[in-house]
Amino acid sequence: MAITKYDEFNIKEKKIAQLCKALAHPARIAIINFLIKKKECICSDVVNELPLSQSTVSQHLKELKNVGLITGDIDGPRVCYCIDLKKWREAKKIINLFLSQDVTQANKPC
Repeated sequence: MAITKYDEFNIKEKKIAQLCKALAHPARIAIINFLIKKKECICSDVVNELPLSQSTVSQHLKELKNVGLITGDIDGPRVCYCIDLKKWREAKKIINLFLSQDVTQANKPC
């Protein structure tokens, strides 16, 4: 059985990894872009925008919701998804801090 060392990393590193993993699929990027453009939508609208089945889109929505980038409110038989602005701002700050680190020393040949 494989042994995981996940618990040995700090909270910030885990959060960055979770966000990057959630954004690491082009379908999820397309979903985020669609929600930003539409401000709010119904799941079937997302399905109509992507070349994927409804069940596959639902799995991608679930991953984005689990990491907190989107919310989903039940409206009768439908679920309305939108960007969670608070979580989006937090994610943006965390990722920007990570990517804005000075790496000038890394420019030296290895």
